[in-house]
Amino acid sequence: MSESAVASHVEDLGGKSRSQWFWAGAWSAMRGPMLVVAISLIGVGGLARDAGFSIDIAIASTILIWAGPAQVLFFGAVAAKASWAVIALSISISSVRFVPMVVSLLPMLRTRRTKLITLLFAAHFIAVTVWAEGMRRLPGIARDGRLPYFFGFSFICILGTSLSTALGYVLVGELPMAWAAGLLFMSPIYFIATLVRNARQPLDRYALALGLVLAPFTEAFAPKGLDLVVLGLVGGTGAWVIARSVHGRAQ
Repeated sequence: MSESAVASHVEDLGGKSRSQWFWAGAWSAMRGPMLVVAISLIGVGGLARDAGFSIDIAIASTILIWAGPAQVLFFGAVAAKASWAVIALSISISSVRFVPMVVSLLPMLRTRRTKLITLLFAAHFIAVTVWAEGMRRLPGIARDGRLPYFFGFSFICILGTSLSTALGYVLVGELPMAWAAGLLFMSPIYFIATLVRNARQPLDRYALALGLVLAPFTEAFAPKGLDLVVLGLVGGTGAWVIARSVHGRAQ
């Protein structure tokens, strides 16, 4: 490797090693985001127990599905004795909302040396909290340090939620249903708060405002399971039109 290539590689890492970036991401997650997402999935463990599953299946659902609403849908559908084909289709449709998150975040993680299999593996970890924090934190991180930082952040979040899922499984019967539902609702509240904090351009603010206003209507009138997709298309397009009309081509 030439001296210029070595210098470029060090510069891309921002003076830190990959392990240092990994632990920096892990520490960032432990400073708040992990706790929020972990608390929000306590109710999933209780729901898994009510549906007749063992604790290891409850934990595996957090690691493999890694989406609170989809896990609730899975265990609720099993408890309702829905067919496996219907369950799989419902979870797939509910996870469509992650596609824009994956498309917007993966380019930030990609370098010239990043393999496709690594990006596909990283895509599994992109959930609401990880995406929101990634969009906020990754632009300020050296290019080659972003992927290890992302994995450190994501691994700690999944570890915390796996433990909270197990805790919820043990606490079922002790935790009132209203409390469990409230804890599950903490994740979207945190997500919205993060989006508001990250909204720096008028386009971002218009999109948030339209999303909040139109959400009840898409929930009521959009095809079942596609309300978030319709909301994103209508709200995002409307925000772009308003920003372009008010602020001109610069937006």
